[in-house]
Amino acid sequence: MKIIELKESITASNDEDARVLREELKQNHTLLINLMASPGAGKTTFLGKTIKDVGDKIKIGIIEADIDSDVDAKKLAELGVEAVQAHTDGMCHMDAGMTRKALEELNYQNNDLVFLENVGNLICPAEFDTGAGRNVMILSVPEGDDKPLKYPLMFTKSDVLIITKIDTISVFDFDFDKCEQRAKKLNPNIQIFKVSAKTGEGMEEWEKWLSAQVKQWV
Repeated sequence: MKIIELKESITASNDEDARVLREELKQNHTLLINLMASPGAGKTTFLGKTIKDVGDKIKIGIIEADIDSDVDAKKLAELGVEAVQAHTDGMCHMDAGMTRKALEELNYQNNDLVFLENVGNLICPAEFDTGAGRNVMILSVPEGDDKPLKYPLMFTKSDVLIITKIDTISVFDFDFDKCEQRAKKLNPNIQIFKVSAKTGEGMEEWEKWLSAQVKQWV
């Protein structure tokens, strides 16, 4: 596992950098998924379960983006995937230039799929195109069903919404229908999966979608 220090890209146009990077990834048949969520939503646990379930069929690489620490990257590397820990020098997001550097350290050409676990935040990561082929966000049941009202851009920018920790529904006041309606109002095309990485409930549907996206990308 490598640790790299990153700073915000100094290029003038992040959108253009992202477009070029996305095209390069496509030509290499590597799907980059930008995974976004608030701190504590369960990104790493969700990724770990996904790796355990499909890692023998899909060659997966991981970029863990954090302001500091390497805890999450170590956890995932123990599952047998190549992982890079990216420290963002205090920045609350990854941009295309930072993502490119992390991908180069990862030797992404060896992978069919790379997950970028973005910095835990529901605001900044949604504002910067990383060059990913798909944007996926996680919302955990304990966070509440009103997040689409509070952070609309995140839902607008995401291709997929993962509602996770559904095994805790008996403890928390979470209305799946309201959450879905609010998300669909912002983004009619968003796909929604309800899962529990702890029990495995709902993971099969997500993993079918994921496998299909990887096949399309190649």
